[in-house]
Amino acid sequence: MARYSLLRGAILPVLFVAPLYSQSSSIWKDPSPHVARFVTVDTDVRLEVLDWGGSGRSVVLLSGLGNTAHIFDDFAPKLTANCHVYGITRRGYGASSIPSSGYTADRLGDDVLAVLDSLKLSRPVLVGHSIAGEEMSSLGTRHPDRIAGLVYLDAGYWYAYDSRAGRELRDFDEKVLGTSIAPPSPGAADLKNFPALLSWYVRYRGYAPPEAELRQGLDFAPDGTLGKARTPPRVHEAIEAGEQSFMGVPAPVLAIFVIGHDRGPWSREKPNEHASFEAAIAMDVAQTEAVANAFQIGVPTARVVKLKNTNHYVFMSNEADVLRELRVFLAGLH
Repeated sequence: MARYSLLRGAILPVLFVAPLYSQSSSIWKDPSPHVARFVTVDTDVRLEVLDWGGSGRSVVLLSGLGNTAHIFDDFAPKLTANCHVYGITRRGYGASSIPSSGYTADRLGDDVLAVLDSLKLSRPVLVGHSIAGEEMSSLGTRHPDRIAGLVYLDAGYWYAYDSRAGRELRDFDEKVLGTSIAPPSPGAADLKNFPALLSWYVRYRGYAPPEAELRQGLDFAPDGTLGKARTPPRVHEAIEAGEQSFMGVPAPVLAIFVIGHDRGPWSREKPNEHASFEAAIAMDVAQTEAVANAFQIGVPTARVVKLKNTNHYVFMSNEADVLRELRVFLAGLH
């Protein structure tokens, strides 16, 4: 599932970084300058909404599969000089409710719309990573009047725009790669505490998420030892089963694609497997290039940006590039 999950929000972090955190345990405080609130979006369903403040156009950040709004803790403050920035943690993750249903693309899109209504946001720009592409496409096609623009951060794949190239990439992920290109799971020493797990990410993934993101997803003991993720697997499965087909998006669009996903330093430390890695990367380059081109044809007014050989978490690995493109896109909106 590694490569398939790579485009969905990274299943490996889901195993260790998924939902709810223990609020009772520590003196640690989230250093990101946001205010958290909860918005009711459905019967017995509340979503955590982060507000980083700022002035100007409203921007709403949507995370990938398995992540929460805290994945943007370092990125969001860099937008507040010209925007009022919010983030939404979808149902099933983090401090948001974990209901038994409601995981189709349109229902998740309706959750986002309910938050926009509650906050009285007029035509915000939605910026979504990975699987959030389906929520943005759902809102962009059904409620284009409510959205000023959509920004897909390596999120314009088959779940966000239906194309033959996208379906071929999906099938390649599921049938060819499987678990063949996945780093080893964190060991006991890596789960000793949060700094140890952050170090594991740097060693094996080449990036480290904000610590608050990890704390949102794991049980941990009073001595700091990390436990299991608490989002049940059924949530991830339901989101994957709830995909829908979207053929175009009328709203102004910026789509950033990663052409050739870097799988982290660990993939370069196994000389015996170098040939298989190189072959997989070559396939990835060809197929993601085809998907990006299909997106451009299907959404001809979109600005499509291709970043080569970088991380799926492009807003972390290529922060400066993403900020530059995003600022130009925002400045051009009416």
